Amino acid sequence: MKKLLFIFTATLLLLFSEAAFAQKGKSDRKEEEKGGWLAIKVVNGDTLYFDSIDPIWIFPRGRQATKSMRQYYKLVYNFNKVYPYAIVARKIIKEADAEIAGNNLKGRARERFIDKKQKELFKVFEKPMRKMTYSQGKLLVKLIDREIGKSSYDIIKDYKNGIAAKFWDGVASLFDNDLKKRYDPNGDDSVTESLVQKWENGEFPALYFSIYYEEPPVVKIPSKYR
Repeated sequence: MKKLLFIFTATLLLLFSEAAFAQKGKSDRKEEEKGGWLAIKVVNGDTLYFDSIDPIWIFPRGRQATKSMRQYYKLVYNFNKVYPYAIVARKIIKEADAEIAGNNLKGRARERFIDKKQKELFKVFEKPMRKMTYSQGKLLVKLIDREIGKSSYDIIKDYKNGIAAKFWDGVASLFDNDLKKRYDPNGDDSVTESLVQKWENGEFPALYFSIYYEEPPVVKIPSKYR
């Protein structure tokens, strides 16, 4: 089953591809500069030192943690594992689409380009994909949909063909997954969407630390695909 999950998830992915003053307000400060450790702000001749700290969340642990909280902790862990790959997918598919359009690739030429790209990406991402769990694979499918704006079924159909899409939809059904089901940020996937927002505004590392008491492990992505 794990091998099937790898093939299913990898195919979807491999089809394409301290600033202290971020914005100055309208205060009466006359001078602003950044110090070595703390930011410095001079207001009416007085020098003020200030800094910002990451937010922190307090979560119940051990027996105090409910089933739903444990599920949330697992989601946070899995999200950190797979979201970087969804970001990579967005970048790769954007570049692939640009190359197909820019070179006006059609027919057999388009197929050869997609096959070459797929083999290249399998070589790079096969090992980490094999290490993904069932739940991580399902989450990755959802996040690829979010980042690309298409269901996994439509991605396969657009880059391969309808027969391939139906085949992988059948494989997905073995894992109680529907490739045609869209990512729903306001419904079933609202909790996942909140993690995306925390990731984008820089709060995710603090959230992860609040749960696991350690910095989130960095997913190593080759520089070419970042």
